[in-house]
Amino acid sequence: MRSIKSVYKIGHGPSSSHTVGPYRAAQIFGDRYPQADHIRVTLYGSLAFTGEGHGTGKAIRSALPKAEVRLNREETNLPHPNTMLFEAFQGKKQIGSIRVFSIGGGSIRFEGEHSEEEREIYPQRNFSEMLETCRKENWSLNQFIYQAEGESLLPWLQVVWQAMKDSIQRGLVAEGILPGGLGVSRKAKTLFEKRCYNEGPDVTMNRMIAAYAYAVSEENADENIVVTAPTCGSCGVLPAVLYYMEQDRGFPEEEILEALAVAGLIGNVIRTNASISGAECGCQAEIGSACSMTAAALASLYGLNLDQIEYAAEIAMEHNLGLTCDPVDGLVQIPCIERNAVAAMRAISAVNLSRFLYSTRKISFDEVVDTMYRTGRDMDEKYRETSHGGLAQIYYDYVG
Repeated sequence: MRSIKSVYKIGHGPSSSHTVGPYRAAQIFGDRYPQADHIRVTLYGSLAFTGEGHGTGKAIRSALPKAEVRLNREETNLPHPNTMLFEAFQGKKQIGSIRVFSIGGGSIRFEGEHSEEEREIYPQRNFSEMLETCRKENWSLNQFIYQAEGESLLPWLQVVWQAMKDSIQRGLVAEGILPGGLGVSRKAKTLFEKRCYNEGPDVTMNRMIAAYAYAVSEENADENIVVTAPTCGSCGVLPAVLYYMEQDRGFPEEEILEALAVAGLIGNVIRTNASISGAECGCQAEIGSACSMTAAALASLYGLNLDQIEYAAEIAMEHNLGLTCDPVDGLVQIPCIERNAVAAMRAISAVNLSRFLYSTRKISFDEVVDTMYRTGRDMDEKYRETSHGGLAQIYYDYVG
């Protein structure tokens, strides 16, 4: 199993493949050729056909402000549907050139090069084997993770957490209409600022967590910088709950980072043994995975035991089974933004149940992950991010 670093990617929304991957590729290529006075990027395949709508050029120019971005929609003999050609120049002389492939989930591969993020560092095949190792060595999940990942993990988690917090803070003050033509207005600022009359503490907690989730998801829909957790479409769930715990409940950053690591491990297991792709397994693979990651992170933050953490993750995934991916117009707005807020609150409920009922559970986390994958593969294609069915279709049947 690969490093949990491959679960979290920092980049522009709204698409892991079309914005996060190209943004990271542009960063790396720019760092390789700081002496270049001109960089040209040519997009091929799916990136060329849908990159304009997804903001691929904007993402690349965010990392390389002076880059010239071209679209090549004629070439078909491509090694990957999401292919980019990066070229660096000094004057008229080309000083560097390489093809880069955006292979999904924000991951990229430079042609002819070995990707460090593809290196296997966990010998365990599933979560049950990981728990078995923890019990044998008398380790917590965090100790298990750091034994595998090494000292470089902590500073990297700090960067990830700061990016998550930045997206929340930007989203809480932003206003206006999101791009794409649906006329969806931002709501995070309203949720954050407007307190209900005689509002109780539970209502306040739900409102604040919803505001944080909306803030990140709206930043993603507006093509701004977010962190995949595990995807762009589900990027608001985990940051919302952890930010609430840090800002409103006073948990120190050190403990938040440990919880973030546990969430990454859960996402890693799901990605390895099932899928985190809405196009492959429906929204259960995106929001369901994010909810499961968040429940495990919160259970860990509360100091619950290994069985309770596993049960929290299992409950969260189990009650998202069958969730369709049916975004209106293919935009991550309806119902995606609202789903992030609902999933964040559902993760908290999963942890509360796991506290008391963990000794009675019958289903393991690995079993529910396998169930999610089989359910997704059985799901009709129109419910897997095609916008040909579900809410995406019914919406226009009603509005005309």
